[in-house]
Amino acid sequence: MADPRAFLSFDFDHNLTSRTLFAGQAKDDSPTPFVVQDWSSKSTLPEAEWEKLIKDKINKCHLLIVLVGKSMSTATGVSKEIKFASDQNVPVFGVYVDGAGELNPLPTGLARSRTVKWDWAKIGDMIDKCMTEGKNK
Repeated sequence: MADPRAFLSFDFDHNLTSRTLFAGQAKDDSPTPFVVQDWSSKSTLPEAEWEKLIKDKINKCHLLIVLVGKSMSTATGVSKEIKFASDQNVPVFGVYVDGAGELNPLPTGLARSRTVKWDWAKIGDMIDKCMTEGKNK
């Protein structure tokens, strides 16, 4: 199988820099090869159109990685992306960014037990785990 494709879910208003750094480091630093798909919506769309576009993009991925910052409670799009992944049997896990940690709120649908520090060995372990779950079996 080719390297797994990962959809990155993040709070555009607060974690864009972390998303850029994560995607760049993923190419060289992850012990488990994976490809980050930059499939965020590039423009503002009517909600129904956005939902269809994002559902289709998530369905083309093997996993969804949520970059969990301190402001997740206001990132309603992230919770929707997690739901879309769950509905399509796409495994999800989270990575704490921007100083967030276990005391910060998680978006709806993301389990604390499936959220790790930004540590490439731990991220690699989660990717390996995701590849044995869901539609990837």
